[in-house]
Amino acid sequence: MSEPARPRPPLTVLLATPRGFCAGVDRAIQIVERTIQKYGAPVYVRHEIVHNRHVVDRLKALGAIFVEELDECPVDRPVVFSAHGVPKSVPADAKARQMLYLDATCPLVSKVHVEAQRHYDAGMEIVLIGHAGHPEVVGTMGQLPEGAVTLIETVEDARAFTPKDTSNVAFATQTTLSVDDTAAIVAALRERFPEIAAPHKEDICYATTNRQEAVKSVAARSDVLLVLGSANSSNSVRLVEVAKREGVAQAHLIDDASFLDLAWLEGASTVGVTAGASAPEVLVQGLIDRLGETFEVTVEEVDAARETVSFKLPRVLVEG
Repeated sequence: MSEPARPRPPLTVLLATPRGFCAGVDRAIQIVERTIQKYGAPVYVRHEIVHNRHVVDRLKALGAIFVEELDECPVDRPVVFSAHGVPKSVPADAKARQMLYLDATCPLVSKVHVEAQRHYDAGMEIVLIGHAGHPEVVGTMGQLPEGAVTLIETVEDARAFTPKDTSNVAFATQTTLSVDDTAAIVAALRERFPEIAAPHKEDICYATTNRQEAVKSVAARSDVLLVLGSANSSNSVRLVEVAKREGVAQAHLIDDASFLDLAWLEGASTVGVTAGASAPEVLVQGLIDRLGETFEVTVEEVDAARETVSFKLPRVLVEG
């Protein structure tokens, strides 16, 4: 006779809500899908449409070709600009080449572009809080002439920054930053420049803020916290940082369930699970299924906020 199967140890999975796709990511993916439907394959996409390997691979299978620069695109095929935004020179080049282009820039990133332009037009010196080299930062700084924007990455940068006129400074931020880290940088800037002009409304987007708050809401009860997302996804990396700051030493960013190391769960009874704003929900279900192979899983949703935001698609894609 075969031995009876050993009982699986119990594991509570706390699902942080909201998690996964935000409205800007959902819109960007739809723009690529509908462009392929309308114009046929291939459709070119300048830079990864969103920072998630699974999303990019699925769109490749549908007929999207991802490139880094516009000059890699033929003039007779549509090109989509990524959700992170692009410098002003990119659509200008596309127009000069008479290309059909669709802009999938998240409207909340476009809001930052508009604010930066408004401050520049008012003659202000502009500080951008963000991460060097991130495509959103490249796109935002590229809205204005070279040298018009100073990038600030840390509190130390904020303390070292020397403007031409301390009473004529404005700041903007990348939309996917750590809320807490950014608050510390802004506080340092305001301490030095009390009259610094701030955004009309917080630049860090609602989805980034909500997902960080959701992580905080499950962190206190979690022995381990798993974030689904790709390593080049800024908002996903920030979720791991938030979890560690909240005291979860075992907080890990994984691309999908295949990257789960069961050694992390040794002795754990409760695991928090979330997904970055560019990670599809199917990855969350895949992780729960993987955990269920080893544990007797109980899933509990923990609601931190409700999201009802949606963004319209470009008119050319919704007209008959």
